[in-house]
This record gives sequence, structure tokens and C-alpha cells, in this order.
Amino acid sequence: MLTKVTVDPSFWELFPNAQVNIMLVSGIDNHDTDDNLSARRKLLSEAEDKAEDFLGAAQFNRNAVIDEWRKAYQQFKKKKGVRASIEALLKRVDKGEDLQPISPLVDVYNSVSLSHGVPIGIEDQEKLAGEMHLGLVHEGLAFKAVGKDTDEPTLEGEMAWYDEDGAVCRCLNWRDAQRTMLDEASTKGVIVIESVNQDQAARANEAVNDLTELLKEYFGVTPDKAVVLTKDSPSVAVE
Repeated sequence: MLTKVTVDPSFWELFPNAQVNIMLVSGIDNHDTDDNLSARRKLLSEAEDKAEDFLGAAQFNRNAVIDEWRKAYQQFKKKKGVRASIEALLKRVDKGEDLQPISPLVDVYNSVSLSHGVPIGIEDQEKLAGEMHLGLVHEGLAFKAVGKDTDEPTLEGEMAWYDEDGAVCRCLNWRDAQRTMLDEASTKGVIVIESVNQDQAARANEAVNDLTELLKEYFGVTPDKAVVLTKDSPSVAVE
């Protein structure tokens, strides 16, 4: 069970002007039903339209959102070809691929991610082991990605989310672990949005407002806690 979220000094040393939005939620029913399927399809479609605001440059990698995250990823060790999660979503829109509904909560946070051009991650609070950290890690932290059958441990000097049992999300926000992922039975989540500059932070704050409204609309819940972590206030306890 998650007890605390802490962003380590090693993160702030690389990204001193960053912030990390944390939202703790509970009471979610994440079972996929047809009740709101059409509404979720519309939500994703509208988000794809809004994402066009971040795809104005002629070349995909010249767009500001893409460029700033690629530069951020140059600051730590990573596997070749690893990109921020928001780039993967925007690339699908850029290619004209429609996002299909997955589950209520995933659809909600994917729509907000696209609408605001920010990476959003979510983990199951009850599957996490103790304190969850974000920072530079050592080689060999256990990690099995969602949908994978083999272990893919961390690299020395990689930026990752981790807990007492291993890596939770590798390369900042690139890929989540199967161990801590949300599923239909999940009722408690911890949502994270990383920002490495002030423009991203402003969009992240707007994303939190939208998430709050959509959580109430789709799940009838309000966040248990929503905080902004900075280098001067890098931790939040889960009560």
C-alpha cells in the first residue's frame, strides 16, 4: 500500500524549475461497461481535436511539446528510442489514428493528457509497496512493463519512479510496470503529472482542474488530495 510520494533531490538537480502534480483518488469503479461508452468516444475525439494545437509545426519533432521533452530525456540514461508518454499519444494523433476506448479511467486521463499536452500517469495505490519515489536509480531495479512477459530492469543513472519492490514507471513517464497498473478491480489511484518548465507546469495545473471535473462526472468522486511537489516541498503523505 502506498504510504508517501517523494521526489528525490537527484530529480531537482536535473530539473530545478520543475514541479510534479500529485492527485490521490479513491472510490473509483473502473469496470468497463457500455453505459458511458459513447460519451468516452466523444471525449477522446474532442481531445484529439484539441491536440492539434500542439502539432502545428511541419515536422513532428519540431513541435514545442515534443522538442522540450526530448531535450529533457537527454539529461539521464535511457534506452535508445525511449520517448515521453505524451509524445506517443501525440504521434498517434499526428498519424490520424483514432484513440479507442480502453477503460473509463484510462480514457479520462488520456483525453486530458492530449487536451493539455502533458504526460499523465496513474498507479494503483494498493499495489504499491510503501513510499513511491521519483529520482535517478541504480542498475537492476526489477521491472516488467505492461503487456510484457520478461523482466526489463533499470539502467544505471535512469530517471524512474520506484518503490520498495522495484521500478514503477521507467524513464520518467515512458512506460508503467505491470505490477502496479490499474485494472478493473482498482478503486484507489495515484495520478502524477511531471513538468520540467513553467509552460508545462501551467498546462499541468489546468489539466488537474479538468481531471477533477471528469472524475466527478464519470465516477462521482472528488480527489482525496491534490498537491504540487517542488524542490522546496518534495513529499506528500498518504493518509
